[in-house]
Amino acid sequence: MEIEDRDFLNSPPLKTVRFGGSVVETLAKYKRGDLSDYELLKHQLADPEIKDAQIITWLQEFRNCVAQLTKDHEQLIYTILRVPWVGRSQAVVEEYMAFLSNLVSAQTVFLCACLKMVISHFTPKKVAICEGGVEISDSDDDDENLPRNFSQCHQALQLITRYVPSTSHFLVPILQDSFPFVQKSSRTLECYVHNLLTVTSYLPTIRRDVLEIIIGQMLKLDVSASRSDIEEAEENLSQSQQAGNCTEEALFDMDEDLPTGQPPSLGVMAHPVAERLDSLMTMLLAYIKDLCHVNGALHTDRTKELYRDLLDVFDKLILPTHASCHIQYMLFYLCSFRLALAEAFLEHLWKILQSPSQPAVLRQAAAGYMGSFLARAKFIPVLTVRACLDLLISWIHRYIDGQDSKGGQACCDISLHGPFYTACQAVFYTLIFRHGAILASNLKKGLEYLQSLNLERVVMCQMNPLKVCLPAVTNMFAAITRKYQVVFCYTIIERNSRHMLPVVHSSAGGDSVTTNTNPLDSFFPFDPYLLKRSGKFIEPLYQAWEEPADSELIANKTVHQGSKEDDFDFLCGETPQGDGIVGMTPNSLDSNPSIGSPPVSFQRHC
Repeated sequence: MEIEDRDFLNSPPLKTVRFGGSVVETLAKYKRGDLSDYELLKHQLADPEIKDAQIITWLQEFRNCVAQLTKDHEQLIYTILRVPWVGRSQAVVEEYMAFLSNLVSAQTVFLCACLKMVISHFTPKKVAICEGGVEISDSDDDDENLPRNFSQCHQALQLITRYVPSTSHFLVPILQDSFPFVQKSSRTLECYVHNLLTVTSYLPTIRRDVLEIIIGQMLKLDVSASRSDIEEAEENLSQSQQAGNCTEEALFDMDEDLPTGQPPSLGVMAHPVAERLDSLMTMLLAYIKDLCHVNGALHTDRTKELYRDLLDVFDKLILPTHASCHIQYMLFYLCSFRLALAEAFLEHLWKILQSPSQPAVLRQAAAGYMGSFLARAKFIPVLTVRACLDLLISWIHRYIDGQDSKGGQACCDISLHGPFYTACQAVFYTLIFRHGAILASNLKKGLEYLQSLNLERVVMCQMNPLKVCLPAVTNMFAAITRKYQVVFCYTIIERNSRHMLPVVHSSAGGDSVTTNTNPLDSFFPFDPYLLKRSGKFIEPLYQAWEEPADSELIANKTVHQGSKEDDFDFLCGETPQGDGIVGMTPNSLDSNPSIGSPPVSFQRHC
């Protein structure tokens, strides 16, 4: 008999081999204290070889007495919920969904159990694998029926929601608790995240909570795969492949038909954590694009709603997290859809920076995001950049006025003036990247605008921002402002270097001299994007660093003896941590280059 062709609602139960009485009789005996048939019923339901016809027969009987399935029968219900219904015949799936509908309607005490059961199917089922005589558990990532199975789960979830409108309230914690461990395979994480994003399509009221769950887990991946670790893994892979190619060429150069080496896997990250993150970022960015566009046109209302949701998650999770590398690009990408979104994001950051009620660490982070966003987003026009610079520089001058009005000597204290220093660094960093665009249309008016910023007062103030900002930023800013005769910084830089007291400590290799090269503990959130597949979304929108022409800034420069040869690129290196090795002389300006910061090769003396 073909189960797929039967009308499960109107057809009588199929004849199957079974033991014990009907469900009604079994429940009646259980009530009288006779547990024999009850235990037999649970045993038959737990049979891994249970047939479709048997499942249908049992479910029909359970539906007829669902009112009797109170909390006293909790173990029986849990056994039913473990019946493998996903991926079976359509008749089984429909009968099971009908049972779930009846159960949650009559016995809401089992709502959470039903939700957990459905969510448990959001990842590929586990299969036993034997390796070296040891059985291990892994996910069946190659199951070609996964899309169909996931669709059945979402149908069940929508059905439960229809009968219990408060489902959303109970669903979010279950989605959080059921999230796979971040060290699971990329495929497992992809499946779960894809299904969570699908849930938001028919339960939009929980979208912000779902995005918070997803981004929170992705943030764990992001901070555990540092920029230097990813770059090192890619470099090691490249070197190993080159070495392999050379070996094979030496062995097989006499035979043209034999391969000389396999090309690297396109789009696959060498770092395993970065690979997982890349797959999830690709999915998240594609979700943002698809949700905000209808038939290729931007849907304004949808985009605004998503922006608000992502901004809430940004404030709660991303902004307080130091040195995340990639997850913040979700907002970078969304803001590229319309200038109004980018301006709203900048305004939001600006409000955090200037608010005295906000913690200093968040104000400093907001300044870092603001400067990095202005510098790196191609889609932000010069007018917006100038408007933001006006806000920042006005706030900086007001801050200087406030310190001057107190009288006395203002000290260079990061704990007191942290937001001020990060605001100054944001201005310097933005001008490094955007001065060319500011001067491009009209050189005379551009120079007048730069002069109007009164940068000389900023760098000459008692709080001495050039001493605190990253040396790479400071030196590139000094080179650019000297070229256009906007402000001369090298006298101050030289004085600061003489006053920078080195710290001598012993190590295995002898005494070494260190100094704090990143006292602000700052980083640039929108430094170069390293993930390969998801990077295709970001690359067209991203302003990469363009090395200035030799005739502009490199002429007559003084390269210090301690400078590293690989500091030629503005994008290379790692943000200096608390201590970094510098030269033995107190006036050495050498330091480790910052992520996305100017190279120290542009350092020079007046």
